[in-house]
Amino acid sequence: MNSDVSMLTDSSPSTTNGDITNEFLNLGISKADDVQITCFSDVFNDITLHFQIIRLPKQIYAWIGCNSTKFGHLYAAAPTRPNNTVSVSSLLGGTSDNTGSGIARRIVIKTGVPVTLACNIPKDSPMLEAAAEKKLVQKLIALGYTKSKH
Repeated sequence: MNSDVSMLTDSSPSTTNGDITNEFLNLGISKADDVQITCFSDVFNDITLHFQIIRLPKQIYAWIGCNSTKFGHLYAAAPTRPNNTVSVSSLLGGTSDNTGSGIARRIVIKTGVPVTLACNIPKDSPMLEAAAEKKLVQKLIALGYTKSKH
């Protein structure tokens, strides 16, 4: 994964469409249809949950916001070989035992692709965590992002 985010933050005139196109090609994105963005909200026990899913060609980014648009902790999860297990790492804030890491791990199992998940669900809210994960999985299934069961 390219860690250079200058194309996202550099608004100088020196950045051309060709530069941006090359960056997208480096990420495996060959056309606009390769990126799909879905945003939605849901209410659980008077708590508003906000969701954003960005589907890239070989990866899913998801964000779950609880009562705010705060970014929260960031986790990366991916299938690992040879045992078909899932590895999860905390990238920003939190540790691998926080709320978002479990959700990220289970999303990888359901989709089979690497997942980057940002989540600001409170750590001591297992019912809210379960509701958020259920809603996210329902949307991933509806969008056709999950593995088919053979």
